[in-house]
Amino acid sequence: MDTPFCACTIAGSDSGGGAGIQADLATFAAFGVWGTSTITAVTAQNPGGVRGSWPLPPEAVAVQIEAVTAGFRVGAFKTGMLADASGIRAVAASLPAGVPVVVDPVMVATSGTRLLSEDAVEVLLGELIPGAAVVTPNLPEAAVLTGVEIDGPETMREAGRSLLAMGAGAVVVKGGHLPGEPADLLMDRDGEVLLTGQRHPYAVHGTGCCFSAALAASLARGMSVREAFVETKGFIDGAIVHAVPDLAGRRSVNPLWRCGMGEEWSG
Repeated sequence: MDTPFCACTIAGSDSGGGAGIQADLATFAAFGVWGTSTITAVTAQNPGGVRGSWPLPPEAVAVQIEAVTAGFRVGAFKTGMLADASGIRAVAASLPAGVPVVVDPVMVATSGTRLLSEDAVEVLLGELIPGAAVVTPNLPEAAVLTGVEIDGPETMREAGRSLLAMGAGAVVVKGGHLPGEPADLLMDRDGEVLLTGQRHPYAVHGTGCCFSAALAASLARGMSVREAFVETKGFIDGAIVHAVPDLAGRRSVNPLWRCGMGEEWSG
C-alpha cells in the first residue's frame, strides 16, 4: 500500500490558530503532506498576546512521538515551542534516528511573552541542535544561542558558523528584524544562499512557525535542504501577503493561501 508524504510537528497549541501546531498542520496540508503532531504545551492566545501557557509532562510528549512513529513513516520532524528542559530531553530521546529534524528554537512569542525557560537553552544547545538537519533562528534567537550581537549580514554569518560548529547540518538565520530589505541566510557545509524578500507594513503572527513547517514539509517530500529553502521562501512571502486579520486588525500568517484562501485579505 502506498503511504502519503508525512511530517510531524512537535510544538505548542495556539488557540488563535495563527502559530504553533495549528499553523504547522495547515502548512503541511498546503504542501500535500499528511500532518501528525506532538503537543508540548497548551497556550491560551490570539495575535494580541499569550494569556496562559501550560506545558505537558515529558512522558506525555514522549508517548505522542512514539504513537506517531508507530503508525506512520514520518519523512521529517519539526520542533517549535518546547517550553522547558524536561520537554526538550523527552523530545531528543524519542526522535528516531535517520529522519531529518528542523529545529525552530522558539523562545519568545511575537507579542513578547517568553515561551522557553532560561534553563532550557543549554539543553537545547546540547541535546537537540547537534544533529538537526536545519536550525531556523530569528535574529534575537540566534544572538541568545551563539552570543553574537547581530547587526547585519556579516554577523548573521558569524552566528550561522557558530551553530554549524555545534553540529547542525544547516542553519537558516532569518533576518526579518533587520532594518531595510529583509533577507534570510542559509548556511551549510557547502557554503551559503542569501534570499531577500519584500518588507510589508504590518506585523504578522506565526511566520517563524510557518517557515520551519514549510521546510519540514519540503524535506518530507524529498527535497534537499537548499531546494526546501528556496521553496519555503516563496511560500512564506505569499503567506504574509495573504495574512489573516483578527477583530482588532492584527494579522496571522496564512499557510492556506496557495489553496485559494485569503485573496481578499492581501495587503
